[in-house]
Amino acid sequence: MPLALLALAVGAFGIGTTEFVMMGLLPEVANDLNISIPTAGHLVSAYALGVVVGAPLLAAVTARMPRRTVLMGLMGLFVAGNALSAFAPDNGWLLAARFLSGLPHGAFFGVGAVVATTMVAPERKARSVSLMFLGLTVANVAGVPVATLMGQHLGWRATFLGVSAIGLAAIAALAMLIPHDHTHAASAAGLRGELAALRSLPVWLALGTTVAGFGALFAAYSYITPMLTESAGFAGSSVTLLLALFGVGATAGNLLGGRLADHSLRGTLFGGLVSLVAVLALFPLLMATTWSAAVAVVLLGTAAFATGSPLQLMVMEKASAAPSLASSANQAAFNLANAGGAWIGGLALSAGFGVTSPALAGAVLAVLGLAVAGAASAVDRRRVPAGGSRERVVATHVPQEAEVLHH
Repeated sequence: MPLALLALAVGAFGIGTTEFVMMGLLPEVANDLNISIPTAGHLVSAYALGVVVGAPLLAAVTARMPRRTVLMGLMGLFVAGNALSAFAPDNGWLLAARFLSGLPHGAFFGVGAVVATTMVAPERKARSVSLMFLGLTVANVAGVPVATLMGQHLGWRATFLGVSAIGLAAIAALAMLIPHDHTHAASAAGLRGELAALRSLPVWLALGTTVAGFGALFAAYSYITPMLTESAGFAGSSVTLLLALFGVGATAGNLLGGRLADHSLRGTLFGGLVSLVAVLALFPLLMATTWSAAVAVVLLGTAAFATGSPLQLMVMEKASAAPSLASSANQAAFNLANAGGAWIGGLALSAGFGVTSPALAGAVLAVLGLAVAGAASAVDRRRVPAGGSRERVVATHVPQEAEVLHH
């Protein structure tokens, strides 16, 4: 695997840290700005809204630009948003800064995934994407806890200055490690070609699988703390460690999914979704004791993130002529899954079905994800000529950019 993937992972680490650290700093921010914690919670939503808006928009307008330049520019916007967050004088300015910080998120992962796959042989595409996403999962294990502690002891503004420094390090790594001669946009059609990719039914089915599959995760994960404290009996002080275990499981699942998807993309995707259904369906039983609850948290991260790389690669292959916009749109779909899953899990909880009911709601969403993925496979089978093998064609095709890099 090329060292350039490290530069993408550094950027992903910074993005993952700033995305999730706000959840742990809400009391400090609310106290400093003299606002309520629910009002401070809008800062989480502002970031997610920035991702949803920025992912397709920035990918579209940069379609003809060199991808190395795009990645560095996106990280520059990321640094600016976090620096402005650190110096925001009031809640209104902080909301705007968090929205700005979220804008480059989806486009960075979308364009980064395209760059990652063009730097490796075809049989290592999924693994290359998983190594870029490794920065995101490691952020949940190390970046978010460290940044939260920094905010609690040095002030929340210090946290965002620290994240800005990570962004600067990512820009330096991108400049040094990403080969600028061969990262031009592959599609000669530019913006028109990228937009045309979104008119494809297989692309929308792939995006729908992402929304349902990761919506299943967030339906349960959004309410993991009350499950651990009220059902499993953990003390509130233990939750941080257990969330780190979730990050360990997510990291393992991400790496495993990337490796397996290079052998069977559909098999890995369906296997991951089936595993997610099983884990979520068993959550009420697993939350009955402390040790089984800890195991459940790890398994949840593993099963959910085993589908991450396969889903990203599937979207890119459905839009193979212009993958950047579709790949970035997949990140917007991920954030829609975050918001939608949390809402559906909350409905189950509010209806009085019990503290573990959000997990069962997530299991239903995972089944829906399986159904959408099955529909996508059925559409693919109708598109493949008799006696043909779509996966074999994909596996033997070497992108022009990858050929240049290997020479």
